[in-house]
Amino acid sequence: MPTTFSLCMIVKNEEKTLGRCLDSVAEIVDEIIIVDTGSKDRTVELARKYTDKIFFFDWRDDFAAARNYAFSKGSQEYNVWLDADDVIEPKDKKLFLDLKNNLEPDTDIVMLPYVISVDEQGNPSFHYYRERIIKNSPEYFWQGRIHEAIVPFGKVIYEDAAVTHKKEYVSDPNRNIRILEEIKKERDLTPREEYYYGRELFEKGKYLQAIETLEKFLKNPEGWVENKIDGCMVLSKCYQQNGDVINAFRSLFESFLWETPRAEVCCELGRLFLEEGKYLQSIHWYKSALEKSDFRSKSGFINEDYYGYIPYMGLCVAYDRLGDKAVAKVYNEMAGLFHPLSEAYIQNREYFQVTDK
Repeated sequence: MPTTFSLCMIVKNEEKTLGRCLDSVAEIVDEIIIVDTGSKDRTVELARKYTDKIFFFDWRDDFAAARNYAFSKGSQEYNVWLDADDVIEPKDKKLFLDLKNNLEPDTDIVMLPYVISVDEQGNPSFHYYRERIIKNSPEYFWQGRIHEAIVPFGKVIYEDAAVTHKKEYVSDPNRNIRILEEIKKERDLTPREEYYYGRELFEKGKYLQAIETLEKFLKNPEGWVENKIDGCMVLSKCYQQNGDVINAFRSLFESFLWETPRAEVCCELGRLFLEEGKYLQSIHWYKSALEKSDFRSKSGFINEDYYGYIPYMGLCVAYDRLGDKAVAKVYNEMAGLFHPLSEAYIQNREYFQVTDK
């Protein structure tokens, strides 16, 4: 017998995207639960076309509380969550149905890719795994007012059926940092919250505050390894923005304390050395990134470009700066295998055609 799924969603002012989301998932789930947190548009009216299981929850800047309420309404064997601007692409729908038909009943949590962006050919370029299908039980609950998560335990499996995020607009660009600063006034941030607060400060251009926050996070022995590694990369970018190259390098090398060098970190080191005019060092790190091509973390953020396009393009530039245009041209063609429509790749081809004459 196929496993049964309850789709449990929290929504607010999603009339532009909700129909697209529900159309993409309707054949996969056995029940649709919609929890509205205060819509002022036609979201609820639209939701009624898909389900009569619509509930209302007073929003209080707490995503975990809202998701737990939605999950409490699910009546099937497993709860599945989506945001209104998510979709299940046709190629992934079949994978979802296969998973549903073959899911072992002792499975507690299914981790699936969450595709955040695609390249010019429509292939996933940035994704990470999320707890997507969760056994319907009070044991499994969301934690965290922002960047909420369910702590994995029991039998956790990783599958390939992806959810694609297609954000149409940002309804409240200051929401995340506002919630984190509210928490900070009430108590000390957890390591996970400290990490995300540092990222938010960086994205808002508050580099000195971000440095202070991320340095504190990295000194704390607690915290998720993947957050530590990404925190080192974000910290490096903060130092770069402040013109502190030495600490920018130090932050990247500090990531090696947490895990063997990742392609992402190797590429950032290659770029920094390239910008400093140290081309041989740059070549070393870009080539090191290519040696990591078989490694994909199933826990952290995955930017596919770091495993092919970026190091090849970096090697192209470094060898060109060294005057070896023949080798540079080869690396540009290797980069083009990943992104044949890339503007940088096309411009480089034109550049080499001119210099070959």
